[in-house]
Amino acid sequence: MSGKLYLVPTPVGNLDDMTFRAVNVLKEADLILAEDTRTSGVLLKHFDIHTPMRSHHKFNEHEEAPKIAERVLGGETIALISDAGTPGISDPGFMLSRECRRIGADVECLPGATAFVPALVASGLPCDRFVFEGFLPPKKGRATRLTLLAADTRTVVIYESPKRLGRTLRQLAEYFGGDREACVCREISKLHETYHRGTLAELEKHFAVNQAKGEIVIIIGGCNCTDSTDSTDAASDE
Repeated sequence: MSGKLYLVPTPVGNLDDMTFRAVNVLKEADLILAEDTRTSGVLLKHFDIHTPMRSHHKFNEHEEAPKIAERVLGGETIALISDAGTPGISDPGFMLSRECRRIGADVECLPGATAFVPALVASGLPCDRFVFEGFLPPKKGRATRLTLLAADTRTVVIYESPKRLGRTLRQLAEYFGGDREACVCREISKLHETYHRGTLAELEKHFAVNQAKGEIVIIIGGCNCTDSTDSTDAASDE
């Protein structure tokens, strides 16, 4: 392979979800950049990958991106992986990809695992048009974002942590309406993968007494009111 940055998806749960191509790219690369080398070390050991690895995460990517991009431009093949899923999707990756493009270094993203895609498709809610929000703003701008999303006619996809799930479901029911259909998807591609479907009010009630664990994706049906704004502006940042 010539000098190139590869963004390599890794399994969000079951290690068998790793593609043959992803394994080969990681084996043939000059260097692997990992969000957490301890987590990724388990993956590399499982697939007998011995490529050198170093940390690349949100705390050092601003400083490291220009240096790594120059190495790629100079002919090195470097692979970027996150702890799980596709780099750049709620994980580090965008800054390095942008810097490589800026200086003319080659970038390629392999197709592969992303938690929200199987969650969306299996939720039973419309998946022909959707907006992926990732994690909602924790404080500043949160109310504005919820107000905008509540009027969006597309299916809404949100990532959330178990400890904040109850609060988020309460707010979703408040802004979207308790009768809005939704699905809470947990532990995608793992042993305890579960889907809880119902209205936001029903889901809020369920998780108020049932503690959720693991990675969570919330899918919310779009607004069907006649005065909704059917445009991408409904999900833009304030």
